[in-house]
Amino acid sequence: MKLFAFLTVMVFSLMTYAQNDFLAKQYFSDGDFEKAVVYYEKLVEKNPRRTDYAEGLIATYQQLERYDDAEKFLLQKIEEDNMYPTLFIELGYNYTLQDLSEKADAYYEKAIATIEENPNYGYGIGYRFQKYALLDQALKAYQKAMTLSPQLDYHYQMARIYGEQGNVEKMYESYLQLISEGRTSKSNVLRNIDDFITSDAQSENNIKFKQILLKNAQKNPDILWNELLSWLFVQQKQYDSAFRQEKAIYKRVDVASMQRLETLADLALADKETETAREIFEYIVSNTNDEVTKLNAQLNLIDLTLLDANDRQMDAVQKQFESLIEIHGYKSKTLQLQVAYANFLTFKRDTPAIAIDILKKSLELPLNNRGRAFIKLALGDILVYDRKFNEALIYFSQIQRNLKNDVLGQNARFKVAQTSFYKGDFDWAFTQLKVLRGSTSQLIANDAMQLSLLISDNSLEDSTQTALKKYARADLLAYQNNTKEAIAAFDDILQNHKGEKIEDEALLKQGKLLEQLAEYDAAELNYKKIIEFYGSDILADDAHFALAELYKNILNRPEKAKALYERIIYNYRDSYYFPQARKNFRILRGDLIN
Repeated sequence: MKLFAFLTVMVFSLMTYAQNDFLAKQYFSDGDFEKAVVYYEKLVEKNPRRTDYAEGLIATYQQLERYDDAEKFLLQKIEEDNMYPTLFIELGYNYTLQDLSEKADAYYEKAIATIEENPNYGYGIGYRFQKYALLDQALKAYQKAMTLSPQLDYHYQMARIYGEQGNVEKMYESYLQLISEGRTSKSNVLRNIDDFITSDAQSENNIKFKQILLKNAQKNPDILWNELLSWLFVQQKQYDSAFRQEKAIYKRVDVASMQRLETLADLALADKETETAREIFEYIVSNTNDEVTKLNAQLNLIDLTLLDANDRQMDAVQKQFESLIEIHGYKSKTLQLQVAYANFLTFKRDTPAIAIDILKKSLELPLNNRGRAFIKLALGDILVYDRKFNEALIYFSQIQRNLKNDVLGQNARFKVAQTSFYKGDFDWAFTQLKVLRGSTSQLIANDAMQLSLLISDNSLEDSTQTALKKYARADLLAYQNNTKEAIAAFDDILQNHKGEKIEDEALLKQGKLLEQLAEYDAAELNYKKIIEFYGSDILADDAHFALAELYKNILNRPEKAKALYERIIYNYRDSYYFPQARKNFRILRGDLIN
């Protein structure tokens, strides 16, 4: 019985203690300092050696401007045995808050003086000074500790302080010295330097960094400086300059890899620097001995040619593919070739039957689950193009079952829904889409949400689903690259289903297709209609973003684009386009973007 009573008291005490701890922190976080101080005083009384409670009480006193209570408490703590010297800083800061700078400085000096007794105090003291933005004192503490004990190394902390002080040049020099001496990693330093570098090559900080790198390269021709220069040029979107540095690196490394060059080419391509990307891929083809790396570069070069290819170039590309198939044959490690060729034959040459044979032959290879899924996904897409919906659904469903929690599996589920939509089986499509709304891929989740809303909105309004069936047919035509026919099919919807919920969907999809045919004025009108007549509906943010991109990238009307991005920022904060709209707005406004 006594044991039970003892355990009950212990449990109750622990619960009370935990509750006091939680309430003290919660009230402080909420700014209710009058209540927080009550709980911190209780905690300090019961746990006099807990420094976190002591610091919480001091901070609460200071928030309440009870500086005398904080001073009294700190003086008592300083008199205790085994006192840690950061308490001098806390007392000094308490005086700083009262504008008593002489008293404050005296205690700051006392804290620094304790480093003579034990240089290992240097880190704790320097860090505490940094906490209160007392950067000169922090530097003094770190320097003194290293002078007294040369094995201590606080150069990394000091480099950060130089940056916080605005002494950017000294910060760069300190960080670069740390890298060159192998005392920290390059990635660690670049994370810190990134805050000071912008996309503007003419910014003062960028110029200083470049000058220091070039000076170091002249003194010591290490590839480190080439790597850092390449990184800087990439931040400045000067991919041709970065390419020169990467070539120099490649030539000087004994066991050279093309990975850095491949990454650079991908970045250039993503930023629509197609000529630079082409040069890099051509360099990779000419210099690599790795079969897969060379093939990937060759396929990228083909993709670049197809961006704006005429009939003669199409014929040349087909011969390239045939030559590559002859060289590589059908292998598990070159699946990307079979898929690329099949897609070309289908979507560029309208010969899906040959493409289907190629991919079915590829499925006979010894493949792992992901390789098999990769082929089946491409095969399913081509079967949809060829209107063989049931066969496509079989392949997509197999991927979905075998890679249930994988993004490939989620993508396959979306394709099941999309194929069912094209087929006119709207109920099954809607069932699949409901599951995908919680997809780990934001893009899949967003697409699933839009298609499910299209189905639900237009099924409720029209039980015969006439307009929805027309939309599915038009969307399939667009998928098959029958762009003009698709535009005409959407016209039919817009003419015969005016005022129905499907109108904004048809306007948006038709607008995107009009852009493909360079009919920009017509596309602009479509987007404007959505904004004007459906400004509070689900596609309003899509229309704002599409029109902003049209103004920014094609029609060269930056002010109009900026206004539309701004509307997304303020009116559509939950939009999928919000992050990109904010970034584009800041660029158009002239902000320096890291």
